[in-house]
Amino acid sequence: MKIGIIGAMDVEVRELRSKMTAERVTQRAGMTFWEGQIGEVPVVLVRSGVGKVNAGICVQILSDLFGVTHVLNTGVAGSLDSKIDIGDIVVSTTAAYHDVDATVFGYLYGEVPQLGTAAFQADKGLRAAAVKAVQEANPDIGVFEGQVVSGDQFIGRRDQKEQVLGHFPAALCTEMEGCAIAQAAYLNHLPFVIIRAISDKADESTTMAYDEFEGQAAIHCAKMVEYMLEHFTESAS
Repeated sequence: MKIGIIGAMDVEVRELRSKMTAERVTQRAGMTFWEGQIGEVPVVLVRSGVGKVNAGICVQILSDLFGVTHVLNTGVAGSLDSKIDIGDIVVSTTAAYHDVDATVFGYLYGEVPQLGTAAFQADKGLRAAAVKAVQEANPDIGVFEGQVVSGDQFIGRRDQKEQVLGHFPAALCTEMEGCAIAQAAYLNHLPFVIIRAISDKADESTTMAYDEFEGQAAIHCAKMVEYMLEHFTESAS
């Protein structure tokens, strides 16, 4: 077992780095990979950078170079559901692209042509472990399971938010890497889960909220992932 842990930005991996015993540091494709352990679990921690291309490349390196067996993606996101507030955590059931449109060729909105699926299913064991970790490590924080949607856009206006929800009315949050990580994991037969702490409401309040809550949200995620890894073999398949 070796767990690949991906965050998009420094703030998302800084807390986890402080919890791990690093044995080797590797540079690839402009990314730094820290290989070591968190608790008793072998991990490879990496800051992928922002966006879908960076995220997909990152998973491929984790698979080819490090031979990871599972992928966790941790970070922040904008809420698409009024029930989900800043500071809450979303655990993915599925991931989809909100900025892919090949419907003219008969595909579903969000479906990448020739992949055979319009949404990528998160691993049930990892989902259960993540939810349990939130409930036990951060009992005052709300946790929600549902669809995460991704695109190469920072959603920060109400019209953008409404457009995303027009295509994905059940989506819980939006961000810029998760579905690309899910697609790369799917192609490499790696179980995955996306874990997102809500940093903003994906509307005109976003800039102020994001600046204020990004760091706090990242710390919540790190605490939860640390707990999840400590109890990983008990909870995940």
